[in-house]
Amino acid sequence: MQVVAVSHPKGGVAKTTSAAALAGALVRMGHRVLVVDLDPQSSLTLALGHLPNRVWPTLAEVLQYRHGLEEAVHATQVKGLDLIPASPKLALVQRELHGQEDYTVLRARFRSWLNQSSYDYVLLDTPPGQGLLTLNALILAQQVLIPTQPEYFSAYALRYLLQTIRWVRLRFQPLLAYQAFLTMYQSRNRAHAWIRARLEVTLGPGLCRTVIPLDTKVREAAIAGLPVTHFAPKSRAARAYLALAQEVFTHEQQAAGRVEETAGRVESAR
Repeated sequence: MQVVAVSHPKGGVAKTTSAAALAGALVRMGHRVLVVDLDPQSSLTLALGHLPNRVWPTLAEVLQYRHGLEEAVHATQVKGLDLIPASPKLALVQRELHGQEDYTVLRARFRSWLNQSSYDYVLLDTPPGQGLLTLNALILAQQVLIPTQPEYFSAYALRYLLQTIRWVRLRFQPLLAYQAFLTMYQSRNRAHAWIRARLEVTLGPGLCRTVIPLDTKVREAAIAGLPVTHFAPKSRAARAYLALAQEVFTHEQQAAGRVEETAGRVESAR
């Protein structure tokens, strides 16, 4: 099982729609997927067809130890895609976590349960900023996917998340990996092309080759409560998210192969 946090410090970078679309793409690839909404604004919950004030229990009740994880898992309109929803109550939970400086409650609640579940992927949709909910997600995850607009402020904010990833590696999760990808990309926009080129130099292999084009179908899909991969499977965005999921999946397989190869060499040396 792979646990992936989808995160960016800045809002408006298509983080939540990317989490939903990537989940849909992974389902298209034959995987069972659980998405977890960690944002008190509950945008992912809405994007997958649930009303935050009507669905219950939610992640807030799980983190407050009032309900078990299995009780908070809700089906979506897509077979093979389940959701642990958020609610505005998560804002209160985040304040409580700040007061306790609790960085690992999410890992404590999820780790043993996830090992027993049948999901192939768990996607954690984090809130903007770098509060305790985001830190908890990064500590639980094995990989961070970073959607970013090809805009100056969005690209500039990446440095703060990369600093946080380094901090998490030092204290909690030394093998935490990351990959960034561009969203709302317009190939004819000179500024977009320039920022893409700069990020290729700065991030190297940490930047995905696949870019997500600007596509109104993504917004329409959210209104319909479906990932764009299922709302408009032939759209440019749906095809791009499927290509991105395949790129990320291949990267994970290669990384796992390198780990096994290294372990084999160490064993042989003994």
